[in-house]
Amino acid sequence: MIHRQEAVIGGRVLSIEAGRVAEQASGAVIVRYGDTVILATVVGSNEPREGIDFFPLTVDVEERMYAAGKIPGGFIKREGRATEHAILTCRLTDRPLRPLFPKGYRNDVQVVITVLSSDQENDYDVLGIVGASAALSISDIPFAGPVGAVRVGYIDDQLVINPLESQVGQSRLDLAIAGTSDAVMMVEAGAKELPEALMLESVRFGHEALQDIIKMQERLVQSVNRAKREFAPAQADEELHAKVREFVFPRFDAAVTSTDKASRAEALSQVQEALVEQFSEEYPERLKEIIGFYEKELKSYVRSNILDNGIRVDGRDLKTIRPISCEVGLLPRAHGSALFTRGQTQVLSTVTLGSPGDEQILDGLGANENKRFMHHYNFPPYSTGESRPMRGPGRREIGHGALAERAISAVLPSQGEFPYTIRAVSDILSSNGSTSMGSVCGTTLALMDAGVPIHAPVAGVAMGLITGEGERAGKWAVMSDIQGIEDALGDMDFKVAGTADGVTALQMDIKVKGITYEIMEKALEQ
Repeated sequence: MIHRQEAVIGGRVLSIEAGRVAEQASGAVIVRYGDTVILATVVGSNEPREGIDFFPLTVDVEERMYAAGKIPGGFIKREGRATEHAILTCRLTDRPLRPLFPKGYRNDVQVVITVLSSDQENDYDVLGIVGASAALSISDIPFAGPVGAVRVGYIDDQLVINPLESQVGQSRLDLAIAGTSDAVMMVEAGAKELPEALMLESVRFGHEALQDIIKMQERLVQSVNRAKREFAPAQADEELHAKVREFVFPRFDAAVTSTDKASRAEALSQVQEALVEQFSEEYPERLKEIIGFYEKELKSYVRSNILDNGIRVDGRDLKTIRPISCEVGLLPRAHGSALFTRGQTQVLSTVTLGSPGDEQILDGLGANENKRFMHHYNFPPYSTGESRPMRGPGRREIGHGALAERAISAVLPSQGEFPYTIRAVSDILSSNGSTSMGSVCGTTLALMDAGVPIHAPVAGVAMGLITGEGERAGKWAVMSDIQGIEDALGDMDFKVAGTADGVTALQMDIKVKGITYEIMEKALEQ
């Protein structure tokens, strides 16, 4: 039986259809907006994956070149490695969905978004979020959705829902937002120096608009009427947990507080080794469970210290930025180079200028066929003191590079003013939080060193969030310039880049089921 729901969103009909195709999948929908059509499917395994301590969610985007009436370039003439836009869409889709699965869920879940038709006016990226949410919602996989998603533009001093691609050039804002009926789950934006108040208003505007998309999915779920599979997380041994807490908490006082990441990691490693040695004889078969309790207690210790005392692991208060140093002109043969250091995060950025013939040729579904400004981000293993194989850029590298590229694009001179192709590369030499925003700062310096007449310097910072649970419910703290441990153990990574006059890029990742406008306003202001 075919089930179909539709609504007018941004002046155009959005439809979601289930029951026509891909019946072997756990859930499948076709989403159509204008002449852009995607197929979103989801499959969930029946049993949890053994031996893992994370939720194995995978999101893949398959662009079919026939969708835009194109034949792939090159010699092979078939689709190969995912385009940058497809990779960014994978990340955009994953971020609002992941927090809505049950804690402790270890079954494999794979979302596949296939672009079947592209009218080059309605981008498929936010449709992918909607399709993935709808497919999950009608499946038997546990999921606390649905999630709606829209784009917001700012054209002629008016906020616009889902502007056409032909209008994007006139817009001072390109914001993607996803959320549930009562909370914002994800925001990603590029802007042309817009004030913080307008950015917050655009988030409110987008969240209101996506409510109709959520209602469509709720009606679709009622129509399909498929029961969710039961899931009950494993019950923890509270007696053993209490023993672990009693052992590690007094030792955290000396081990956690340090400005040096490596020293802190070594001290914590010694606490963990002592814990294992203490319990290995009595509980030889439960060491993995014991280490899990240790990690929970470390998270609780760091978070409670921030909420109760306003003190972070390196001794800073909530608003203090780590020491910053800037150097330029380091490399004699690069056209521009800079070394940006903030705390223990260090970025080497370079700029190379080329002729118009050096522009990147884009072989994708979009109407744009070339790109004049490129920012590439590299994250070698030595930057975190690790040893691992070095391959091509992964999704994280692609995403961080694109975010910094977006932040800086707003201040670049036009091609008429400066007729050069510009390639910036940010190599992360040391990582302890907010390397993407360090890349924004380093690349701005390198552009100025190269003599590129940017309109204004751009800087970036990552904000963090800790929210209280249990007896601390209702308490929260926003932190400026988070480092790695605060990102890992916190609830939000809210990256903001801009000039002295306004915001040029924004990205929000959260691990909880949505945040309030009050928290967003505080983070933007701080």
